[in-house]
Amino acid sequence: MSKKIAVIGSNSFSGAHFIDLLLGSGRYSVIGISRSLEKKSYYLPYKKRKNSGFVFYRADLNKEQSKLRQILKRFKPDYIVNFAGLIEVSSSWKYPEEYFRTNTLAQVSLIKFIADSGFSKKYIHISTPEVYGSCRNATPFHPYNPSTPYAASKAGADMYLSTLIKNTGFNGILTRSTNVYGPGQQLFRIIPKTIISLKLNKTIPLEGGGKAIKSYIHIKDVCEGIILAMEKGQAGGIYHFSPDEGGMKVIDIVKTVCKIMGRDFRKSVRTVPDRIGQDAAYIIDSAKTRHELKWQPKIELEEGIRQVVSWVEENWAEIKNEPLTYSHKF
Repeated sequence: MSKKIAVIGSNSFSGAHFIDLLLGSGRYSVIGISRSLEKKSYYLPYKKRKNSGFVFYRADLNKEQSKLRQILKRFKPDYIVNFAGLIEVSSSWKYPEEYFRTNTLAQVSLIKFIADSGFSKKYIHISTPEVYGSCRNATPFHPYNPSTPYAASKAGADMYLSTLIKNTGFNGILTRSTNVYGPGQQLFRIIPKTIISLKLNKTIPLEGGGKAIKSYIHIKDVCEGIILAMEKGQAGGIYHFSPDEGGMKVIDIVKTVCKIMGRDFRKSVRTVPDRIGQDAAYIIDSAKTRHELKWQPKIELEEGIRQVVSWVEENWAEIKNEPLTYSHKF
């Protein structure tokens, strides 16, 4: 019998790719839950699969948690993987209450329900290295030092989950990955935004001149790691996913995209003020994950960027008319 997986936040970039990987293996029965209706098909790779058996449910983690709970009760998943939450750091400064309401309070309520219900074998909580603040080679034991309301709101739920695991034996784990990218990513993210801006002959705004150091890792590599953590991870474990090459400046990412697309970098960018709370670096240590789960990233950065370029070009008729800015939804 196939294992039953409930993916919360299935409309997210990571959630959609995770579902696609699960369905592609043929070993799982999968449902997805998100607060909005399913996105356009070119954002959801699993839409290309025929007769997958996947079922989608719309339920808002914040406003309709009773509905979400009923869905989980009926399905009784073996594993629950939670990608849900508000993202986009800049908006968290404008709406901090909303971020804490969704990323902390609603998550704590859901986690407690899952723990009390007892029908799930394991709960996998998708977090972020931003809870560490600016960091270099941070291990899973690195202290929390968030720099933004977004990061602080994520840290709140993480700490609750950790205390629950420590004191009750709840079978939950945390995963954190560096900056994910790949086909289908939100268009306001730097790699698709750069590609689209170049195609539209618009200049790319570099926050703070692009000096912040990020570690970009392909979404497929991360999702393969989450599956390993789901199946083999130890209760209370924190699993990091990061690339082999460590960090690189955002400006160098943009230069790489310009090189792949044959465009002059100097004529393609402009410097804009840095955002509040911008951490200088996100570099995390994934040695524990590599050793314990036998995980290794496979997709090189240039190959991955070329995949995003191809995705943009294949869907250009629709993508060219979409906004490149984040739109906060209440």
